[in-house]
Amino acid sequence: MNAGKKGRNVPRAFDLHWGNGVIAEEATYSGEHHEPSIRFCYYDHAGRFQRSPLVVGNAEIDGLRGALAETPRLRELLKEMVT
Repeated sequence: MNAGKKGRNVPRAFDLHWGNGVIAEEATYSGEHHEPSIRFCYYDHAGRFQRSPLVVGNAEIDGLRGALAETPRLRELLKEMVT
């Protein structure tokens, strides 16, 4: 359970025009002034930011793992958050 969590029940279903699924876990924290969450965004192949949910499979996870090998500060931040 997330400290200060309010109103976001999990698991919860989602339904998109190309398919559906379940949000099984969500990391969020209710601080004094805002409620930060761990979110993932994505860009289309033309470089435009997309506001729809990010859905990834094993191939994307493998690709992101490889990309993290080239981003030492981001990799260290993620390690700090999970240890």
